[in-house]
Amino acid sequence: MAPAPTLDVQVQPYSGELTDVPRKSQKQMTKAERRELQEKQRAAKAAKAEVAPAAVNRKQPKDKQEPDFVSPAPRKAQKVPDLPVRPVLAVPGKPVKDIKMPAALATDASLEKARGLRIFAHFGLPKPVSIAKGEIHPTIIRLALQFSNFKITGANARCIATLTAFKTVIQDYTTPSNNTLSRHLMTHLSPQISHLVAARPMSVTMGNAIRQLKLEISGSDIDLPEQDAKNHLCRKIDNYIRDRIIIADQVIQETAGNKIKDGDVILTYARSSVVEKVLLGAYEKGRKFSVIVVDSRPMLEGKRSLSVLSSAGIQCTYLLLPALGSVITEVSTVFVGTHSIHSNGAIFSRAGTALVAMMAKRHSVPVVVCCETYKFSEGVQLDSFTKNELAPVEDIFSSFPLAKPRESLILQNKPSLEILNPLYDLTPPTCITAVVTEVGVIPPNSISSIPLALGRFH
Repeated sequence: MAPAPTLDVQVQPYSGELTDVPRKSQKQMTKAERRELQEKQRAAKAAKAEVAPAAVNRKQPKDKQEPDFVSPAPRKAQKVPDLPVRPVLAVPGKPVKDIKMPAALATDASLEKARGLRIFAHFGLPKPVSIAKGEIHPTIIRLALQFSNFKITGANARCIATLTAFKTVIQDYTTPSNNTLSRHLMTHLSPQISHLVAARPMSVTMGNAIRQLKLEISGSDIDLPEQDAKNHLCRKIDNYIRDRIIIADQVIQETAGNKIKDGDVILTYARSSVVEKVLLGAYEKGRKFSVIVVDSRPMLEGKRSLSVLSSAGIQCTYLLLPALGSVITEVSTVFVGTHSIHSNGAIFSRAGTALVAMMAKRHSVPVVVCCETYKFSEGVQLDSFTKNELAPVEDIFSSFPLAKPRESLILQNKPSLEILNPLYDLTPPTCITAVVTEVGVIPPNSISSIPLALGRFH
């Protein structure tokens, strides 16, 4: 009789996969081999748990299989999704509503709930002033609140208010021991400026004025007594306001006013303080002309211009931007102001200015921009999307007779509604006829010569 075949089993070393375990059955294994097999299975499960989403905060049952994603596909075809989806987990013996969401997925869900168009997320949003960080002067805190609430608007008004507030800050400043005013005052002004910027993005006019103020501070005489140095800086601020804004507006008023003739129909958009001075100055000289004030929501700044001009006796017509096409053929000249002017000749002004300028060019109506040279920006901006602000959401039905309660008509941000009011737009230089400044009438393609005309850049 032939001898019975012997069972030859070779135990291979474990390579991290469950397929490499010995082929013995549980009954044929010794107690030590069964314990070793259990340890290998636990190690394999731990390795898989590190690859799977690690955000599920719960303990796995030892003697129960792992939870599966609810899906009609078999378990072997399961694959961890690459995109941040929100899976529903089914755990044996546990209701679905009690399962905790992974932390990362819960964050995405909260972002979806607090919805908003990310394409406009880089715009300067109107926001309440946060708690002051550092030693902030009360005058700066009050000014920041006025900026954030749009109580002070306009490039000139914001610049004058900022410089006036800095005069108060400088007069109340005391140089610490073992420091000089020219060095420590710069450190003291930095949190003041940051607080204003946190309330509302800084305008080009404010940036140019602050840059000039820092230049004056750094160049102050260190041997000068402290009070004399502070008085000197305040005089420099007064001179800047006088030379770059007040006298500049007077020169622009004289130069642009000579372009207005008897019988002209002047169109202006929104509100510009220098354009108001030009029109009032021409009327005081006896010129007979009429003004069309074009306005748009939500700011409706043209109402203020309409009030000022009509109170002076100028014949005015008021209309909103959609009606521009019905009157553009009657216009002789368009006068507009600007927030800033770039070196390529484009003007960054109240939203709607570009539409007015393009419509005027289409009908061969000259467009004259009244702009002080301190509004010059050395940079170049090609559109109004890369940098802008959002105007506050106002009650757009405040001037209409109400057939329904006001609360049911006011537009507000809702989960299914996002209200966006870009504050500025960019008018290309091809739509501008001339720019009137205190250094003369400049064509748009020669705006980059403004620093040369001033002798230096402020």
